[in-house]
Amino acid sequence: MAIANFPASLQPIIQQGYLSRAFQDALESRLGFRSIADRMDFPARIGQTITDTRAGLLPPATTPLNPSSNTNFDNGMSPVEWSVEQYTLTIDQYGNTMDLNQVTEGVGIANQFLANAARLGINARQTLDRLARNALFGGAENGVGGYLGGNTRVTTTLGAAGTTITVDDIRGFQNVISSEGQVIPVSTTSGMTVTVGANAYTLTGVAADATNTSTAPQGISGTLTFSGNVAVADGTEGMAVVAATAPLVLRPNGRATTLALLANGMKDANGNVVTGDYLTIQAMLAALSALRDNNVPTLEGGVYHCYLDNAQLLGLFRDPDFKLLYRGQYGSDTYQTGQIFDLLGIRFIPTTEAPQQASLGAGAIHRAVICGQGALIEGDYENMGNHYTADLNGGELTDVDGVCMVTRPALDRLGQIIAQSWSWIGGFALPTDITADTTIIPTATNSYLKRGVVIESLGASA
Repeated sequence: MAIANFPASLQPIIQQGYLSRAFQDALESRLGFRSIADRMDFPARIGQTITDTRAGLLPPATTPLNPSSNTNFDNGMSPVEWSVEQYTLTIDQYGNTMDLNQVTEGVGIANQFLANAARLGINARQTLDRLARNALFGGAENGVGGYLGGNTRVTTTLGAAGTTITVDDIRGFQNVISSEGQVIPVSTTSGMTVTVGANAYTLTGVAADATNTSTAPQGISGTLTFSGNVAVADGTEGMAVVAATAPLVLRPNGRATTLALLANGMKDANGNVVTGDYLTIQAMLAALSALRDNNVPTLEGGVYHCYLDNAQLLGLFRDPDFKLLYRGQYGSDTYQTGQIFDLLGIRFIPTTEAPQQASLGAGAIHRAVICGQGALIEGDYENMGNHYTADLNGGELTDVDGVCMVTRPALDRLGQIIAQSWSWIGGFALPTDITADTTIIPTATNSYLKRGVVIESLGASA
């Protein structure tokens, strides 16, 4: 009942302006990238890093044995060895904390202890999800780069043919995998084949800029040095720079770089007006084909997962091929809700944590990633809770999905201020699949990272 409906004589004695006795929930991010990771325990007492080894397979023996060589103890056969590849998982500690004065909380408007605990829980979940996202796209420590690595562009045109070019992002060019399966830095003795513009060159050195000017999410601008001169035509600003072992990055209409993406109404190189380089079914099919060519296992439900933001999803809904698939099905859950749905062997999962990039040329760049099983590994320190005493001197320890939620009792002189904290010790790694080459899987690509494909596009607006 509105206060104006009370008798006028009673209105002055009714207190107005009370704060609500409960905190309202704030908006929070829509997560999902951590769910991609395969979980493993990081054993205690082995240091801060662990190097894991994958064993490759033997190439099929399709050549018949020579009967005339079937002699001696080896029967004409020569011993062979399977190849190996290694990746390193590095762990670090993460956490956050809040203090609570029990006296002031007792006269507050709501239960601040529970509100703090809830906020810390959300903070921990979002932190781990963002760490997983950053590792997936940008690469983990001591690795070969993430699923955006090895794909960049020239940022400064060469004045004359030279061995060094300036690029927007050096991630994915810094390390190579040796013949022994170890990750080692690029050098004059361990070069990398890189296509700059229209020609291939041998990369021998990488250097980061003192001041980072990269436009890519978490990118690192710098220079690439090659064993021979790069032609001016190849070293022109905007030309694509792609490592031979780079993960697959797709763009609508075959655009070579993010800078080449075109907005609705712009003209392409042939003078044709385009409808905008938004996410398309054809790009999704190309990604799906690459994953299947590498025989990447599917995730739960027998599908690959595609994580994308809502602007990119809106562009997909405008794709003519998508509309054709759903013609006459506007009453379907896919069209009615636009939430998680399966299509063509891909599960589309909208997230607000997809990497965002400010306007570049035609507009903001949006990136979807399609993943199969094993694209990301999470290492959780198995000794996480053992360094606390049994009773925490009166405190409390709760393990929630690998994260320790700790409540420390009051240690101040008046015994009033308690501390609520969360802590996680772990890390994320990107295992490579270099041993799955064309001798093992004839349709395999040359990428170090084969279990995911990134699709860059513009985002549609409502």
